Amino acid sequence: MSSLGPSAATPSVAQTGNATPPAGITTRDLNLWYGAFQALQNVTLDIEHGIITSLIGPSGCGKTTLLRCFNRVNERYGYVTTTGEIKILGKNIYDEDVSLVELRKHVGMVFQQPNPLPISIYENVVFGMRIHNRRRELNRSATDQAVETALREVGLWDDVKDKLNMKATGLQLEQQQKLCIARLLPLKPEVILMDEPCSALDVEGTRAIEELMWMLRGRYTILIVTHNMAQARRASDTCIFMLLGEIIEHSRTEDLFIAPREARTAEYIEGRYG
Repeated sequence: MSSLGPSAATPSVAQTGNATPPAGITTRDLNLWYGAFQALQNVTLDIEHGIITSLIGPSGCGKTTLLRCFNRVNERYGYVTTTGEIKILGKNIYDEDVSLVELRKHVGMVFQQPNPLPISIYENVVFGMRIHNRRRELNRSATDQAVETALREVGLWDDVKDKLNMKATGLQLEQQQKLCIARLLPLKPEVILMDEPCSALDVEGTRAIEELMWMLRGRYTILIVTHNMAQARRASDTCIFMLLGEIIEHSRTEDLFIAPREARTAEYIEGRYG
């Protein structure tokens, strides 16, 4: 059974000590239609495990649509049709035996606006654990440890350790976004998708989230959609430029910004359109 199947329990590299990292994300001839409108066209990509990849391009070019393909969120809309292949953990996520619950456990998502649940900080962090372990009661010491580990990993523990029962919506926006990332970590995802995670934050909050991304890099494959060219340049290892649903260029971020191979890429990053 695939690691994304109904009874998936595939351990991560960190758990097994295996020197060979899991595969990142690969797509082959991926197409997506919203009704009669084709939003993605023959997208073929190879994204390494453990790096940060930014998705850039003008509004409506397909960035968020592509991001949401990786956890099949687009399929919530009944008028979406998809063809092609996406492999995560070496498994085509469109195979019939893939469990969407397990897929979204392995592929977490962070949205533009921080969306902590209107419950305590503690319960926000363990929310996913409770959802995925409905058939058995969670041990309190295990949840306590998971909360502390996740909050330490996102740099929140020292700020909130004495107010874990406080409603999460009372945190500052930057802290709320960090908490939303912490909420994913007890599920041990392989991939973290970020859809403009800094768009609601000020300069300091943006810096804090970018620093957090670099801290998480290596353990997780991170994809970030951003309209901010400076952020893409600062905060990613590789960069994908999209236009009208197509991949125009995918290369090391430094190379893409300093010496783009495609004229359309150069025009976009130089601000000639978009």
